Amino acid sequence: MSSEDDSSQPTSKSKKPKYSRFTQQELPSCKPILTPGLVIGILICFAIVFVPIGLITFTATENVVEIVDRYDEDCIPLKSPDNPENERVGYIRDAGTNKTCIRTLIIPKKMKPPIYVYYQLDNFYQNHRRYVKSRSDHQLRYPSHASETKTCEPEATTNDNQPIVPCGLIAWSLFNDTYRFSRNNTSLEINKKDIAWHSERTRKFSSQVYPKNFQSGNLIGGAKLDETKPLSEQEDFIVWMRTAALPTFRKLYGRIETDLEAYDQITVIIQNNYNTYSFSGKKKLVISTASWIGGKNDYLGKMYMAVGGTSLLLAIIFTFLYLFKPRPLGDPTYLSWNRNRAAVRES
Repeated sequence: MSSEDDSSQPTSKSKKPKYSRFTQQELPSCKPILTPGLVIGILICFAIVFVPIGLITFTATENVVEIVDRYDEDCIPLKSPDNPENERVGYIRDAGTNKTCIRTLIIPKKMKPPIYVYYQLDNFYQNHRRYVKSRSDHQLRYPSHASETKTCEPEATTNDNQPIVPCGLIAWSLFNDTYRFSRNNTSLEINKKDIAWHSERTRKFSSQVYPKNFQSGNLIGGAKLDETKPLSEQEDFIVWMRTAALPTFRKLYGRIETDLEAYDQITVIIQNNYNTYSFSGKKKLVISTASWIGGKNDYLGKMYMAVGGTSLLLAIIFTFLYLFKPRPLGDPTYLSWNRNRAAVRES
């Protein structure tokens, strides 16, 4: 009777994993002994790898020709130098003033196309939490979501509660300074096609969403948009909507597709419309070529050379110490307790 009862009950399966050297952490471990020769060899390898990379990178960025022109201060005619800040803000907010500004740039070295034209803003915090959240990605992507403006306050709807497309503070503050270039009284064309990422033009901004009620809300911000073009074709807007992580940033304005010779005189006609004066911001025009590593930035090359040079210096120091003041590896007489015993014996 008891045997039948035992056989009728289900047997419980053990949850204990099968034995293996991996699960029991019995695999052999690698315990390298850092001998002086090994350390010196590793440092020399670092130097051999990092120094050439640093030199190549630094040479590439040094070949980049870059012109940076700050124009926000010089493009404001001051009548009362004692109170410049209020006068600048009043000037930029006055719709009746002529904001045309002419700047002259001298090309220091020959610049081969493509020559990139950027605008640079300083002290502009596009990474502010409220600013970054003030947009509606669904509205930008889907025509049927035009009324989704809950996340766009305070630029969500017009005075008569009509949805703004595109809504939000990022779109509202769209950069609206313009630049026209000429060389020797001959106009230089700025190519503004494909300045935005292909993925953004095809995925994030729809070809069926058109601006509606833009810059007609309670506040008037930056540039306006062409209501006859879909958002996917308005690339200045797409570039601006990619918010920057740092308060100083550059955004691509266009490209010059012709050679600029050394000492060419470039005339730039600027429409100084964008208000950076109310928050002590700066505006700069940047003209730059590019190398295989990108724009002009010698920081990466210097860091590679610094790491490689430091490794080489340490290798030389360790080599001299190893040759002129060697220390036997694993000598127990150098242990502190053995030294104490030797000192007691001598005393």
